[in-house]
Amino acid sequence: METVSRRSFMKGTAAAGIGALAASSTAWAGANDRLRVACIGLRGRGNEHIEQFSTLPNVEIATLCDIDEKILDQRKNYFKEKNLKIPKTETDLRKVFDDKDIDAVSIATPNHWHALATIWACQAGKDVYVEKPASHNVFEGRKMVEAAAKYGRVVQVGTQIRSNPSIQEAIKHLQDGLLGEVYLARGLCYKRRPSIGKKPDSDIPKGVNYDIWVGPAPMRPFNENRFHYNWHWMWDTGNGDIGNQGVHQMDIARWGLGVKLPKKIAGMGSMFLWDDDKEVPNTTTTSFFYPDEGPKGKMLEFEVRPWHTNDEKGAKIGILFYGEKGYMVIDSYSNYKTYLGEKEEPGPSGDVGANHFENFLQAVRERKPELLNAPIEEGHYSAALAHLGLISVRVGRALDFDPATEQIIGDDEAAQYLTRKYREPYVVPETV
Repeated sequence: METVSRRSFMKGTAAAGIGALAASSTAWAGANDRLRVACIGLRGRGNEHIEQFSTLPNVEIATLCDIDEKILDQRKNYFKEKNLKIPKTETDLRKVFDDKDIDAVSIATPNHWHALATIWACQAGKDVYVEKPASHNVFEGRKMVEAAAKYGRVVQVGTQIRSNPSIQEAIKHLQDGLLGEVYLARGLCYKRRPSIGKKPDSDIPKGVNYDIWVGPAPMRPFNENRFHYNWHWMWDTGNGDIGNQGVHQMDIARWGLGVKLPKKIAGMGSMFLWDDDKEVPNTTTTSFFYPDEGPKGKMLEFEVRPWHTNDEKGAKIGILFYGEKGYMVIDSYSNYKTYLGEKEEPGPSGDVGANHFENFLQAVRERKPELLNAPIEEGHYSAALAHLGLISVRVGRALDFDPATEQIIGDDEAAQYLTRKYREPYVVPETV
């Protein structure tokens, strides 16, 4: 299979930051213009992207891209069954970016590809819907923010809870003082994750472009337990459940507190219960301290448990906010309840969902990133919390952090995990 080098790709798109940007601003001037979207990464959330975009008006899924030809064939069947035009297929995402007929891309690859795919797409003049967590490490998140600004792109992160009217209402209650001074948010990710066992390295499956799948990560032999889905539990490609499910709740916890990046991080955890191939600890407790927020500072806690556990006021995957007048529980993607005073009298509540993809397309059509409910900078801050918490767990000690420079203070061992060594030609570029 043909491999496109980073150098040849950049030659082909050198003018895209200006030329494609100019073309985009005119092609989408009218509310009824048809947008041509490419979906990149088609398992799991990628399949959901296909279903969402294919049902929205004036949107055409023009290209499907995945490194696994078997998955590509399966996804084409969806279009046949719906009697829709069958999209083009690609196994190399760089060819998608080089296609001048593509207006926007959705990215549902493994985490270690999110940043590079987003940045290359921005350089090629495409708007981007990228799955959570926005990045695989803190350095990447900032580069994504810079790229969106430099190339004038609309970049939405798939933290879809932000588009739900009920949760927007809940956050407004917090901001308006329903609970008084809100000083603590507690996020929960109590999700059953069984053992994945142990599997030996094996041959690369037929039809899989493994070099591109590995991408920016170190090259390792193919192993089924490091491939489809289980990549979430590997340091090279995933961020455990705090960066998988948990980043949704971390995002809302941070939004409700009204904070960005902390000054102190403390985490601990381990691989309890099973002796399997997972690398990222499956049980973690992390705390983030904001000493300069509010009258006496604020704190955000996050806990991941993988197996049998109690809930907390009905929530196993959710957020609890604590204030001087009561507390709030968000126990799903759209449901919130409040409890006021010492007697925990029921207060305002709500449970209404919305379409995050529609919010993205509105911002794209109007060329207004400010319309996004989950812009890349917010996604960067929330992903960074997950990354910092795992760094603290990994080195086994608390961290001091400078939010202005986004650097760990006085701990070189911990600081190395803010970025990574990238494998050529899959290198996250400087964007300033």
